[in-house]
Parts: sequence; C-alpha cells; structure tokens
Amino acid sequence: MPKLTINGAEIEVAPGTSILQAAEALGIEIPRFCYHDRLSVPANCRMCLVEVEGGPPKPVASCAMPCADKMVVKTESEMVRKARRGVMEMLLINHPLDCPICDQGGECDLQDQAMGYGFDRSRYHENKRAVPDKDFGPLIKTSMTRCIQCTRCVRFGEEIGGVPDLGLLNRGEDVEISTFIGKAVGSELSGNMIDICPVGALTSKPYAFKARPWELRKTETIDVHDAVGSNIRVDSRGNEVLRVLPRVHEGINEVWISDKTRFACDGLSRRRLDRPWLRENGKLREASWDEAFAAVAAALRAAKPEKMAALAGDLCAVEEMVAIKDLLGPKAHYECRVSGESYDVSVRGNYLFNSTIAGIEQADAILLVGTNPRLEAAIINARIRKNWVNRRIKIGLIGPAADLSYPYTHLGERIEAQDKDVRAFLEKAGKPILIAGMGAFRRGDGTALHAALIDLCESHNMTFNMLHTAAARVGALDTGFSADGDFDLSKMDFVYLLGADDFDPEQISAKSFVVYQGHHGDAGAHRADVILPGAAYTEKEGIYVNTEGRVQSARRAVSPPGDAREDWKIIRALSDHVARKLPYDNLVQLRARIVKEWPHMGQRDIITPAAPKKFRAGGGTARGPFEPVFGGYYLTNVICRASATMMKCVDIFVNRAERAGAREAAE
Repeated sequence: MPKLTINGAEIEVAPGTSILQAAEALGIEIPRFCYHDRLSVPANCRMCLVEVEGGPPKPVASCAMPCADKMVVKTESEMVRKARRGVMEMLLINHPLDCPICDQGGECDLQDQAMGYGFDRSRYHENKRAVPDKDFGPLIKTSMTRCIQCTRCVRFGEEIGGVPDLGLLNRGEDVEISTFIGKAVGSELSGNMIDICPVGALTSKPYAFKARPWELRKTETIDVHDAVGSNIRVDSRGNEVLRVLPRVHEGINEVWISDKTRFACDGLSRRRLDRPWLRENGKLREASWDEAFAAVAAALRAAKPEKMAALAGDLCAVEEMVAIKDLLGPKAHYECRVSGESYDVSVRGNYLFNSTIAGIEQADAILLVGTNPRLEAAIINARIRKNWVNRRIKIGLIGPAADLSYPYTHLGERIEAQDKDVRAFLEKAGKPILIAGMGAFRRGDGTALHAALIDLCESHNMTFNMLHTAAARVGALDTGFSADGDFDLSKMDFVYLLGADDFDPEQISAKSFVVYQGHHGDAGAHRADVILPGAAYTEKEGIYVNTEGRVQSARRAVSPPGDAREDWKIIRALSDHVARKLPYDNLVQLRARIVKEWPHMGQRDIITPAAPKKFRAGGGTARGPFEPVFGGYYLTNVICRASATMMKCVDIFVNRAERAGAREAAE
C-alpha cells in the first residue's frame, strides 16, 4: 500500500490510486475539467497539475499520475499556481464572453475555477475562434464555441450510454466535438451529458432561458417514470416544475437519470385535471366536490361489496392504494397489474429484483427473459453495460432481438425450462442472474412460465429477478393490491380507477359506474362517470417501493393545480360521504396504519431481504414468442404522453427513422 505526503499530510492508499483521488480523500481540492470519477481518464485539460518533489522538473497531471510510496506532492506551490494560471489563460483564449446569457451561469465549473485559479488579464489579443453549433436533437442545446474539448460527453457516450455518436474531429486549432454523420444523440441517457459538461457548451434545450439556479426551489424526491426509483432533485419556481436533476445514490442510479425522468417534466402542467367532473346524459360537466362525492356515494351504496373493483395505475403511491382498500373493504376486488400480466405474488421474493440493482455488477452471466432493459429501465441497462465493459461477462437474451448497447447472445424468442441452449449458456457461470421482464408475463401462460423460471434459477444456482416497469407495482403487491384469482371486470357494478390509464377500457361493462381519480385526462378519464382530480408525484408526499423492494419517500415540490388534491385526502374526504369514515386524518396517522400492518414500509432506503420460493402452476408454457412491453421509449405513461418534449423526441428519433427506412426500402 503506497504511503505518500500531500501538502504535509500523510495518507496510505490502494495501489493504482491517482494523486487527485488521494488528495480528495484528504479534503484537498484540485481543480479539473476533463476528469470525472465515472469516466476513463484522458488527462487532456491539464488543469489538475501538481508538483511532485524529486520528480520531473515540471508539474504533472494528478488525475493520471498513480501514487507511489514516499511520494511528496504539493498542490499550492508557486510552480503549480503559475501552471494553473497558464492553463486557464489558454482555455479562455477562444471562450466567448457570454456568461450573462449562458444557461450554465451560476453552475459553471469554468466560471468558478477562473475565479479561483485564473489570472486577471490575458496576453492574447487575436480574434477568437468561432465554431458552428451542432444539432444534437430536441434535448441538448449546443453552443460549441464555448467547448473546451474536455471530451467528457464523448467518453460518456462510448462508456456509459453505449452510443458512440460523438467524437473529437480535426486537429490543432480546428479541433471540435461533433457527431460523425450529423445525427441526433440517440441515447436514453443523453441528458447526463448536460450535467457532466463543465462549461455551457451543452445545455438543456427545453430549459433554455427559463430561470437562473438561484431563483429555484430545490426538492429532493423520487422518480416514478419507471420502477428503478432513481433519486432526483426537482427544481421549481412558484408552482411550476422547471427541471429535474439527478441525486447521487450509489445503490440505485449512481449519478445518472434517464431522459424521461429529466425531460418529461413539462407534461406535469399540460392536459391536467384541475376540477371534478360529473357525467350527466352521456356528457361530462364541471361539478363541485360535494356533487362529485354525492354521486360516488350513491353508486357505492347501491353496489354490493363483491361487485366492486379498484384498479391502481402505474404512478400511484402506497398511501392512496391503502386508503382505497380501507374504503371499499375486504370483499372488493383489487388489481394493480392493469396491463394484463400474470405471475405468482404469494411470496415477496417471487416478484422482486432479488440481486439488487447494485448487485448486477457482481454477476458473471446475465440471462434476460422477455425484457428490453434499455427501454424499460435505462438505468439498469447502464448497470448491465458497466459490468460488461469492466468484465466482459456473458449476456443472453430470450425474446425479441433489440439494440441493448452491449453485445449479447440471442437464445431465441421463446423459452422452455429444459432448453439446451439456455443450459449451455449458463454452463461454467459462477454467479449468474436471471432478469425476467413484464413481456414474459403478459401471455396466458405467465404464471406457469414464472414457476418454470424459478425452477430454472434453483437448478442452476441463479438469482431470480423480476424487472417491473411501474413505480407503483411493488408497493401495490406488498400491500395486497392484487386479485387472488381472475375476476371478470365486465361483471363489476362499481369500478374505481386510481390513476389507471394503461389498460383497455372496453373491459369494463357499459353498465358499470366508473370513478376515475388521477391527474391527467387520459383513457381512464374518458370512460369515467365521475372524475376526481388528484396530484402528480411532484405534488404530494408518498411512499414508493422500487423493483428491488427498496422503500423510498417522494416529497412535495409544488402544489396541485386548481381544485386538485392529494389522492389519499380525496379518499378520506369521500369516506365521510359514505358513512365509512377512515381512521386517519393526517399523513402521520395514515403511515402509522401502513407500518403497523406492513412493518418494512417504515424502513426507508433499506431493502428487506426476501427469497424466491418454488410453487406449482397449472398448465404448461406456450411456445409463442414474447411480445415487447413498450412500443417505444418516450410515451409510456400519462405524464410522458402530455409532454411536448417527449412528442418531439418521438418525431425525431422514431418517426424520422421510420420515414428514412421507408425511403430506403422504396429505393
């Protein structure tokens, strides 16, 4: 273990640790532009220069210099200060003086380090170089004259995103970052390039010129666009969400978030339900809360308990799902798998991502069944790619072939438990894991296939993981929001749609009384007899359980629009009108009721251990292929479908590609 001295302080580090990393461990700041702790080390900006006693008679790049025993390093000597001023002077030769209009202003590494390490004048008086801006698509705004060629974006695309669309072109004074063939950056993680850009060369196009960072109220919360549970920060001004940024969580999303998480926030303010509606004579009209509650109460009193059903949508928090169960009672039917999945939920380990998201990096073989993680959970796909980049592990796919951003062995589009190709793939694997997606369970044989996959995992000492696509799903299953057996929705007299939109409304009988409670007017609202306006995930406090079973809390960033209210409060108010008053009046009491019945709900950011258990399922597995879960990446829930930014992404990344393919086929 090398032991060295930095600015008079001794430290012992692991072999291969760089001087910059050792200095950070001591709390010593070394400026940098090209270095990023999640990316490879290019050592091309030279801002992190330090002096090594007894070494070369010149400063060395601390990001690329490994520590050696008895090394003595100085980070604040006169040599270092002079070198840093020279580097900063060089970086500012061509940098434009447009800080007042740059969206990076106030959050710019170049601004901060120029103040801390730069010089108060320049010796260069030549004309500045200008670089044409590039079209990176609808998400990333470019101002390439500001670029300092740190290559962070290039390395991110190649190493993390798996989409090498960007590169460093030309040489010398003509060097610039560009796409090779003039295409948009086609990664589901492309927005992270904005975060890692140390200057204002790459900024958010939807957020352009909207606000300055000091104007924003910052709220730490949880993402709900998939079941990963990425930790995010919501920046708002007044009652409007202006942007979403990632928070560090090593166990889930590291420092990244997906593009849906980041850019779909404009959908939170469009096509919103902001007042109750009541259907009379076949048409919806605006109503007061009392009128809406009276209509719902009358329908509830008229319906038998066994003829009631509640469906929970993909974005619901645990609180409102427990509240509606308490209101309708134990004889009613409940289901959260509104897209038609069928699998065993008798044991918690049978529907969790048991290896954990961080545990993906420990696997030496990964078998994907009925899933496209790049579309269903881009952050988990990045974990898989990270493992492949670091260790070149074996990855197999059973299901529709897809571009996953890493190489894999396609084992066909169907599975049998005794398939010799699967067994050959798993041979010699020491720590294999299986990831089963929702595409494997949307067929009639879903439960039988679930049993076969768990048998396969047990026989090969493989960890079983279920990859959910809905943020509400695990929390709903934990609290019993699932039918014990098949129930016929068409025979229900009363149906409560709790944010349920992604299902076929034709399943509900025309004679059924339908209540829709949600925040966007989508499929569920169109079928409803009464509409109750709820709150989106940024407008309420809520418990969410991610696909690995980790319990997390979302926090309220803004208020619901108009007459909309938090969802559990609506159900609590409704209970007064039906003479079934719920025994809680505030969030603390409701959560106490939840924790009393499900104790793990009180353990925040902790994964309660669970293990899969074999079970018997009637019938055998079918031989048909698996169907894709999503037709595309950008329009997977009501918020995305209301987002103008997501619609632009569909037009550029999907429709334009289809039109180009049609032209090529015609030619």
